Amino acid sequence: MYNFKITLSSINEVKNFVNAACSQMCDIDIISGRYVIDAKSIMGIFSIDLTKPVTVSVNGTEEEYKTFREAVKDIIVED
Repeated sequence: MYNFKITLSSINEVKNFVNAACSQMCDIDIISGRYVIDAKSIMGIFSIDLTKPVTVSVNGTEEEYKTFREAVKDIIVED
């Protein structure tokens, strides 16, 4: 499992993030406080507080992690 933090501050960022997540075969989750949301669910993402950074958890191979991280590199805030 690989983790990193992102911030989603616009509808387009959420849309692009979900599209990037859907293009991966592995499981990707968003962790916000005690909630764990499927990163491939746009409705799930909009149900959490997006005013603060959230943690992304990639449950796949190192190659899948690197590919996904590269696709969302513009919204990464810290490791």
